[in-house]
Amino acid sequence: MSALSREFEGVVEANALVAIDDEHDPEGASTAFERAHVAALLSQAREHLNDLDHALERLERGDYGRCEQCGEPIPTGRLEVRPAAKTCVRCASAAR
Repeated sequence: MSALSREFEGVVEANALVAIDDEHDPEGASTAFERAHVAALLSQAREHLNDLDHALERLERGDYGRCEQCGEPIPTGRLEVRPAAKTCVRCASAAR
C-alpha cells in the first residue's frame, strides 16, 4: 500500500506540473487512465487489509473458519487461499 500511495502521489505531482487538456493532449487520456488505475489498486489493497483485520477479529472471538451465512466450517483449503474468507464455497457460490 505504501508503494501504491507513493506511485499515486507521483502521478498526481507529475500532472500538477503540466497543464493537461485531456481533450487535446495525446498524453492526457493515458495519464488519467494511469491515475485511475493506481487509485483502483490502492482501493483494493485497503479493502483487502480491512478484510484481513476482520478475519483477525473473528479469530480473537473464536469464530474464524466458520461461514457467516450457514455456520458450517469453511474448508481449510479455502482459508489457505483466501484467509479472509467469510463464507464457505457453497454460500459464496449461491451469492453470485
